[in-house]
Amino acid sequence: MITLTDIAYVRSGVEDLDGAVRFARDIVGLEVVDSDEPGVAHLRADQRGHCLTLVEGPSGVISSGFTVAGPGALAEAETELEKQGLRVERGDRAGARSRGVSEYIAFDDPFGNHVELAAAQFRCADPVRLGRGSGITEFGHLCLDAPDVHEAYRFWSTHFNAKVSDWVGDGACLMRIDQVHHKLAVFRGEEAALCHINFQVESLDDLMRNWHFLVEEGVEIVMGPGRHPTSGSVFLYFKGPENLTYEYAVGGDLIEDDTAWTPRVFDLGQPSSIDMWRGPVAPTTRQRQLPQPAPAPAS
Repeated sequence: MITLTDIAYVRSGVEDLDGAVRFARDIVGLEVVDSDEPGVAHLRADQRGHCLTLVEGPSGVISSGFTVAGPGALAEAETELEKQGLRVERGDRAGARSRGVSEYIAFDDPFGNHVELAAAQFRCADPVRLGRGSGITEFGHLCLDAPDVHEAYRFWSTHFNAKVSDWVGDGACLMRIDQVHHKLAVFRGEEAALCHINFQVESLDDLMRNWHFLVEEGVEIVMGPGRHPTSGSVFLYFKGPENLTYEYAVGGDLIEDDTAWTPRVFDLGQPSSIDMWRGPVAPTTRQRQLPQPAPAPAS
């Protein structure tokens, strides 16, 4: 079994790079990291060197990254995935540099989501200089789409150390890879896509200030403020450029004893299963998965 140690990053293709960067910096509040890569912008939220990369080009999610313990664990993961019949590509040095990792591999899950596993994601010792006072403390989780969330769970729990924390009917599977209630979620969707990316904020006051700020700036609020009955976090979803949905959240349960936790199943037909405060529930705008370029022919 492959042990994921954390989420690492999301790489997103954008047609309007300047506009997407301005939104991520000035509205979301992320820090733009200096880069000499043409057509590429890296953004930072926490001790990671960066966690969101915007790449000029076709609009859509390029890849979602996770970390493993180190180069040895990455080599073992590569072998394990190939044994399971998945086509695995090893990233080159330039790709690793762009991702801020020592090395990485890439594969598609059974539903077409492009996933990357990385060893030694670089850390930055400098204080985070947020683009505005959003109160962001960390890159919290990422959410993918799949046509069948139960099959998705079988994939992630069979090959990886993901454990289900809670279900929302047949509509969502919330999975943990450490003590946090979920670092990975899979929602039901017709095609591979990025459902949303989450950033934790320090306090409820920060989340509410962000809500008022977004409204004043004319940003489309997708859902919230509300409280998830699953993780217990207070949330706010909003739509960014290029169909990328962002989430602010504060709080959330920790599951410290796996043996004492029984996954719950919430009724998808009840609005309170998404927002226990019973606010309006709306689907997020998905960023579709971009097709990957065909591998170069062997020489």
